Amino acid sequence: MKKTIIKFLTALIITNLMGCGNSQQNSDKNSKIDTTSNQTVTKKPGSIMQKITPCLWVETKDAKAVVDYYISIFKDGKMKDYRQYKNPPQENGQDGGNFETAVLEIGDIEFNILAAGPFFKFNESVSFVINCKDQAEVDYYWDALTANGGEEASCGWCKDKYGL
Repeated sequence: MKKTIIKFLTALIITNLMGCGNSQQNSDKNSKIDTTSNQTVTKKPGSIMQKITPCLWVETKDAKAVVDYYISIFKDGKMKDYRQYKNPPQENGQDGGNFETAVLEIGDIEFNILAAGPFFKFNESVSFVINCKDQAEVDYYWDALTANGGEEASCGWCKDKYGL
């Protein structure tokens, strides 16, 4: 099953790299994308021009639950895409290794959520910093992220219930 998921992710990344820029350039007359010079790029209001999108592999197989969790904390968040994938049983000899993906947007940043089960776990080598305007906002995020299975750590670090 790992090989199938890795093949899928590779194809997904290549597809995004090959098709995304051209489809955006061709679909919006107000959006200017110039890959031959260092000219200013005009961004369509509400669109995201993000060269790298973090992919978060979570231990669950419910991508919607993950997105709902983050949207409940980050009020400006929204789900932009959701898909279910069913692998044939011969891929791993059991349930076919079904998995889900979703695209989550928080602020102006997109995150791919890969809900494919317990093959990989987050650790402290990957983390996100939340820039806050005051102590009340720090306290809000700290309390929300450490609730329901999250963990406090030293030096101002914490983990949410997914281990991120």
